[in-house]
Amino acid sequence: MVKYLLKITAVLENLTNLQPQGGFDDFDFVYLFKLKCEWCGEVSQKEIGVTLNVTNISHPIGKGKPNLARKCKLCERIGTITMIPDRGQPLTLETSESEKYVPLMLFDVSGYEPVDYVFGPSWRAESMKGTKFENIDLSSGKFAEYDEKGKCPRVVIYDLRSTFDVVY
Repeated sequence: MVKYLLKITAVLENLTNLQPQGGFDDFDFVYLFKLKCEWCGEVSQKEIGVTLNVTNISHPIGKGKPNLARKCKLCERIGTITMIPDRGQPLTLETSESEKYVPLMLFDVSGYEPVDYVFGPSWRAESMKGTKFENIDLSSGKFAEYDEKGKCPRVVIYDLRSTFDVVY
């Protein structure tokens, strides 16, 4: 099994503390990405959704309860993904300005390689004046709003990027 750390970054303007709506270990937050089979190289055509609240107790190989057990459509070998919580950090304005990535979730993966993370709905952030923005949808690759409460200029998220780093 190989551990992959999903890390993200984005350009934040007048915003800080970008993170999943319910926090990093939100059981309902869906991580969407494609899977590349380790054996045959086939990449899934659609994104696969993985959440902490779903475990596959009937998978036929290995021990434990993965969050996903899936058979490759081409070679029919089975791979698993187990999510390891307590690794996430919010993307702050300071981190964004330095163009550094922050960890989001750690995945213990067997038989697959996660690729092409897709940002979706259910994010939150706060303006530099403290106004909270809830249920931000990043599916379009950007977010723009005005902070009327904090009388802050426009708040923006764009240039969303992610990487899966192998960790040992």
